[in-house]
Amino acid sequence: MKQMHSLIAKPVAIAIVLFARAITAVRAIWANDGLPPRRCIYFANHSSHGDFILIWAVLPPRLRRRARPVAGADYWLKSPLTTFIGREVFNAVLIERDRERRTQDPIEQMAAAIDAGSSLILFPEGTRNQTDEPLLPFKGGLFHLAVLRPGIDLVPVWINNLNRVMPKGEIVPIPLICTVTFGSPIRLDPGETKDGFLSRARAALISLSPKHAGNSE
Repeated sequence: MKQMHSLIAKPVAIAIVLFARAITAVRAIWANDGLPPRRCIYFANHSSHGDFILIWAVLPPRLRRRARPVAGADYWLKSPLTTFIGREVFNAVLIERDRERRTQDPIEQMAAAIDAGSSLILFPEGTRNQTDEPLLPFKGGLFHLAVLRPGIDLVPVWINNLNRVMPKGEIVPIPLICTVTFGSPIRLDPGETKDGFLSRARAALISLSPKHAGNSE
């Protein structure tokens, strides 16, 4: 069964990428630095269940193969189908969000994935932003991971329009052009405080928004 799942996973992944591109006409906007040359952490705004799929879809194949989204185990392990997609198709790092049910430390899980050669797709807001604010306050996970692996590049990624393609409560996507904008990587500075780092990371992400001063749709 495991071997069959592995054989099916690749064509399913291709189908998801093609579907995401067809519905959103998504295009990637890369920083002046170009493509990340090595494993990294992509940290992005979060307004839709499809956010990590869009990032995953625009990455070139050689980067996509090693990019693992960080996602909630409670969502992706709730049925055989979602378990197959989460584990086999996306190779997600599945985090148990209920502290009382955890058997592994989430930061250690993510660090282990990085050590194994993977890049991560992470949403530091921790939940979907359904407010009028550009970003919710960042949780501490991004900081703690940067402390544990200070040499890793942290690449801000702004996803634009996907919340309008897949509005809350809707099942059928609305075709609309989306962009995924990648910024220049940042790293944790020596001695930098948690609040200072998260504020800097948040500012780096907001600066990529088309609504931010100096940017256009």
